[in-house]
Amino acid sequence: MTVTIAKWTIQDYHRMIDAGVLEGRRVELLNGQIIEMSPEGTPHAYFSDSAAEYLRSLLGSTAKVREGKPITLPQSNSEPEPDIAIVEPLGAVYLEHHPYPENIFWLIEFANSSLTKDLEDKSKVYATENIQDYWVVNLKARNLKVYTLNLTAMCFCQKIIVS
Repeated sequence: MTVTIAKWTIQDYHRMIDAGVLEGRRVELLNGQIIEMSPEGTPHAYFSDSAAEYLRSLLGSTAKVREGKPITLPQSNSEPEPDIAIVEPLGAVYLEHHPYPENIFWLIEFANSSLTKDLEDKSKVYATENIQDYWVVNLKARNLKVYTLNLTAMCFCQKIIVS
């Protein structure tokens, strides 16, 4: 017997949100699956907040720094909520839709218990969607993995920066 996992579309996911089905749950849509998000520990909250604050002061009005907000990735049927997304400052356009891949400059995840999901699942989704730069801060190992998209291979080149 073959088990088939039901896949959800972005539209299905939005209808569930609008109907209150996912109320009070920390979830995100990844490759058509609704995935529970790990609880945010103290170090995660501190470092992601500090980084976002620094990036806002550095970038000013040249980019919008979003924290833990959805991005819409239609090709992979995903709507993840990266810890930090640096996107085009399109103002009220984001009342109509979350940032699409073409609006995204750079994504950052701070990982403690979500490291495997961030390094494997999300990196593949982001490469598929042509996200140019993706950083994963490993809070346990205290290092940073920088992924830069290789457009020829449609995968990320990885560089590890140790603190």
